[in-house]
Amino acid sequence: MYDLTGFQRDLLYVIAGLDEPHGLAIKEELEEYYEKEIHHGRLYPNLDTLVEKGLVDKGQRDRRTNYYTLTRRGRREIAARKDWESNYINVSFEGIDD
Repeated sequence: MYDLTGFQRDLLYVIAGLDEPHGLAIKEELEEYYEKEIHHGRLYPNLDTLVEKGLVDKGQRDRRTNYYTLTRRGRREIAARKDWESNYINVSFEGIDD
């Protein structure tokens, strides 16, 4: 996980949180979070990188639609990242206003 960009980590988190999302669903989730448009030229090459690294599996729903799921390694990497983050972020953020 240390060699991923922040965008790639966000892709992993979105895929983990959705049930076999297709590219457009992932794109929409990230656009909502980033509050700006995510171009296909950014999205799909980064998804392919996650597939190449063995963190994500890519399946095909139909001839035009692919879906993505975490691999076992992808789930382990997210768990390890969460454990690592808990060493540094162990305070409650509840009730904090903007």
